Formats: sequence, structure tokens, C-alpha cells
Amino acid sequence: MKAPHGWESTLLHRVAEVRSGLSKNSKREGPTVKKPYLRVANVQDGFLDLSDIKEIDVPANQVARFTLKPGDILLVEGNGNPENLGRGCIWNGQIPDCVHQNHIFSIRILPNSQMLPEFLALQLRSDHGRNYLLSCAKGSTGLSTLNSAQLREFPLFSPGAKEQRAIAATIAHWDTAIETAERLIAAKERHYTHELSRLISRGQHPRTHVGTFACEVSERNSGSCCTRVLSVTNSRGFVLPEEQFERRVASDDLSNYKIVRRGQYAYNPSRINVGSIARLDGWDDGVLSPMYVVFRLDEAKVDSDYFLHWLNSHEARQRIKNSAQGSVRETVSFSEFAAITIPLPKINTQTAIARYLNALRQEIDLLGQSVAALKTQKRGLMQKLLTGQWRLPIQEEAN
Repeated sequence: MKAPHGWESTLLHRVAEVRSGLSKNSKREGPTVKKPYLRVANVQDGFLDLSDIKEIDVPANQVARFTLKPGDILLVEGNGNPENLGRGCIWNGQIPDCVHQNHIFSIRILPNSQMLPEFLALQLRSDHGRNYLLSCAKGSTGLSTLNSAQLREFPLFSPGAKEQRAIAATIAHWDTAIETAERLIAAKERHYTHELSRLISRGQHPRTHVGTFACEVSERNSGSCCTRVLSVTNSRGFVLPEEQFERRVASDDLSNYKIVRRGQYAYNPSRINVGSIARLDGWDDGVLSPMYVVFRLDEAKVDSDYFLHWLNSHEARQRIKNSAQGSVRETVSFSEFAAITIPLPKINTQTAIARYLNALRQEIDLLGQSVAALKTQKRGLMQKLLTGQWRLPIQEEAN
């Protein structure tokens, strides 16, 4: 692609130095000093997680070589994991005298370069940057790992410093909006959890066994009339397996699979201890592997939304976990699940509580949709601005 008017086409090594990190297990010769160091887990996509910082022995004569400076761009080499490849952010000197592991590159702008760290970091995180890094990492071993020589040859466009600064500032507005919305979501989630506990777990309601209003369903897919194969996850509920595993994992013969219908619940007995239990809301029906437990509720006795909220509570997760203890594979049969007790007021009280909690969840969902839209807008904006398809007006600085 041709560089836009007024921009230069260049390679990363002409504007920055790629610095490798310190190997954790290498033998150290001579005196060493302990220094805090960054691991792959600390370097996330666009931010740092500094909640758990380890220390490492650094040869005393190499401290300067491995010490990070404010403005360094941190980039994860991948370490065989395509999800980690190219993940990174800018180091702002949060921890004095901090070094970095060898699975993290440090990219330091050259003293005579007009490239801004913020602009280079955006180029590396753009679609163009991601595609380049992935193409370099596809080696014969099948491992997604980037080496420093490939990174040095990263092709980029270089506008003037003023335009770089304007582009970085514009995209930073979207980052601020996304961060603000995500903080609001986190606060709303905490409020929902508090209200869930207050209204259900700490509501002084009479307790009832799940089995008094729930019964197991074992309807088989005889004749394989239903072909929509589903699975249950702890974060997204019912999903198509190809969305989770990027391929179909079901047997060709679905006749022994269990049918699950809209409004019914299902869980994998060997994974219920991590919360993999959900209600089918997205389809009229589907089929599940025979290992799953499917059950329905008597909605004259229990409000299904109330029960679903209870399943999200800390109390429910703890009781399910306790039911799995002592089992060789930590499984929970339906009879064991049915023996769990749940706080259960009268049906009209259940419905009132469920409506209130539904409103809280709907507000969180709408905020989540707003964040997703902002992220989509940001990706599109980056594509246009970082390739020069859209140009920003640049004001001349006053003398």
C-alpha cells in the first residue's frame, strides 16, 4: 500500500530499538541483584495488571540493559499462544527499576526519531499490525511465536509528529469512553450482586428443596429430528459448539442425544462445580450430549427468572460446589442437585424480586452493548486514521 501524502513508509528498526527480555531460568554468572520483573500475565491488551509482581535475579552488570524506561512499548511474543501474540501497551514507569521477561519485547524509540510511542503502539495493535504479526508467527512448528528479527521488519507509515499526536489523542477519546463505561458496568455488577444477596440469600425466606419444583427430563432425539447441537458454558450459557471450539464436535449419530426445549435448564454433571448451568432462551429447542442433565421447572411453584437469578448467587455456587465434594470426579447428579435447598418465598414475591433483578441485568446488558459498539467504532477509526484514509486537520502551533 502506498504511503499517504506527507507520510513516510518505513520499517520499525529505523525508528525504534527492539529489546529482548531476561530469561527466567538462565544460569547467572557473577554478582546479581533482585529486581521486580514483568511476566506475560502482567502485560494485557492495552493495559497492565500489576496486582502480582515477582522478583528475579539480574546480573549486576546487565541491570541497565534490561531495565524498562517510561515510553517503552511492551509486546508479548506469543510464547506459542496466538491469543497472546502482539498483546501489549506502553510502560509509564509504574514500578521503579523494573525489568521484563524474555517472552516480552521492549520497543524503545530511537533518540533521533520523530515517531511517538503512542502512535507506534497503535500501529502495532491495528488490524494491519495484528495481521503482520500473525503472518510472521505461522512457522513450521505451528506455534504462534514472534522473533525479534521479524518484529524489526514491521512495516509502518510515519506521518509528522503533530499528526501522530492528533491521531493518538483522537483514539484516546474512544479509550476513555470505553474505560468509563467498563467501570460503570463493574459498579453495576457489584450493585446487582449486593441486591441479589440482599433479596434472596439474606431475605429470611423459607427454604425449599430444588426437587420440590424441578424434575429431570430425558427426552431422546429418536430419529434425529433435531440437528441443532448445543453445549453449555459458564460465561455464555447455551452456545453452538462451533462458536466455542471453531468446529463441530458432536457425533454423526444424534439419536441418543437429549432434547432440550426453550425454558428448560441443563448442565454437565462433571462441570457444574464451575457454574456451567443455564436456561435455554436463544432457540426453541436443541440437542445435548447424553452426558448432560436436562430439567424443567413447575412454574406454578417457582418463578423461572427468580430461580435463574438464584443460580447466579454466591450461595448457589457454594451449595453446588459442596454437593460435588466427595465425588471421585466432582460430579453432581440430578438427585444431588435436587437435594439442594433454595430460599423460596411466595410466588408473587418471587416474581417481584425477579422483575427488579431483571431490570438491573438489562441495564448492564445495554451498557455492554454500548461498550461493544464503542470498540467497533474504535477499530474502524483506527483503520481509517492509521492508514491515512482519513486525515485530521492539523493546527499550526503558535510561536
